[in-house]
Amino acid sequence: MNILRKIFHLSPIGIQIYTRKFILKERRFDYQKKFVQFKVKDGDKVLDIGSGGSPFPYATQLVDKYPEKTHHRYEKFKTNQLPFTQADVEKLPFEDKTFDYVYCSHVLEHVANPVQALNEIQRVGKRGFIEVPTKMSDTIFNYTRLGDFHKWYINKVGDKLVFIEYNENELRDTGNKELFFMVHSLLTNSFKRMFHRNRDMFSCFYLWENEIKYIVIDKNGNIISK
Repeated sequence: MNILRKIFHLSPIGIQIYTRKFILKERRFDYQKKFVQFKVKDGDKVLDIGSGGSPFPYATQLVDKYPEKTHHRYEKFKTNQLPFTQADVEKLPFEDKTFDYVYCSHVLEHVANPVQALNEIQRVGKRGFIEVPTKMSDTIFNYTRLGDFHKWYINKVGDKLVFIEYNENELRDTGNKELFFMVHSLLTNSFKRMFHRNRDMFSCFYLWENEIKYIVIDKNGNIISK
């Protein structure tokens, strides 16, 4: 019975297969290209920060803080035979404007100091793309229960990224993993279809050139940089 419970989950819409071994994970680029025109040019030097197990297809250089196994990544780390540097986004070991394009996906919600991270990204790059999960995504999928995981939730307001630090009340177990199981099920269901049609509601996509505009607000409501 315990084994069956690990494989099947009874829900109002029936039995859902959700064991992580069975997940058919969609690569980030697969859904990003439906919503974003990257406009990477031939010959561009392209840095992927936080490349993980699925490097940006246009990347010419990779950076990741955790090439080893980490709870921040479910995939096995890959370089696809591209040049790789182990480094933190808050301290990138490159000269100013080394890269024509900087791609940074699902990294900034984790950082200790987003001001430093954003300043480093625009220091080493001329333009680029940032993706971060929305608060709705963190809450619906109950990622808020995970310790040492997401420190910030981020919205795009006009041409700015607005970082807000999670407070202790927000970082809690909602007591429901049902929607996480549904979206990762091998069986189709209405929630899974809705999620894949509306990825831009669950992720914030931000394209920038020359400058990243942002505001950072701590958990007490203080604007710590803008």
